[in-house]
Formats: sequence, C-alpha cells, structure tokens
Amino acid sequence: GLPAMLDFYHQGKITLPQIAEKMSHNPAILFKIEDRGYIREGYYADLVLVDLDNPWTVNKENILAQCGWSPFEGHNFKSRITHTLVNGKWAYVNGIIQEIGSGDRLLFNR
Repeated sequence: GLPAMLDFYHQGKITLPQIAEKMSHNPAILFKIEDRGYIREGYYADLVLVDLDNPWTVNKENILAQCGWSPFEGHNFKSRITHTLVNGKWAYVNGIIQEIGSGDRLLFNR
C-alpha cells in the first residue's frame, strides 16, 4: 500500500499531495465515508506519519497482517510508516501496535 506509493514518489512518478488524494481523499469520497479522508476540524484524526528516508525490507518478522504473509515479502522500500493515529489515538508507534481498543465501525452510504 502506502510504502509502495512512496516508492513511486521517490521515482518521481507521483507527488505527496497526489498520494494523499488517491489513498485518503478519494476512498472517503467514493465510499461516502463521512468525516474522514481529510485533515479538517471536526473530522476523525486518522493519520499516518512516515519517514521518507528510512529504508527497510519486508520479511516475516515485520509483517503485521493477521494472515502472516505479504505479497511484498522480500521487497526493499525506501520509506517507512513510523506512526498511525486512529480516531486520534496512537495505534502504531515505531513498529509496535498499541492497545487502543476497537475503533468505530465505518458506515458506508454507498
């Protein structure tokens, strides 16, 4: 997902604002998800912080998906996600998933 898009940024194929549009704004618009997808007053604080110059390789030890595998296993990425906020709560900090309880269920109007 996002690390792959950031590789396209490093290759000069896409800008950071275009990544935000494609991975945040457009999905919120497409699925009619209210109060998400933008950094705006009154919206849910769902944010991802990245280090654009922090290379890493996907391997079994750092795959966080519940299925335990990734199609990117063995791939080297130039950028790393360092922090994730979900509803304004730290959900991921420097490689560690935080216990924040369950998030709010998303309601789709589509």
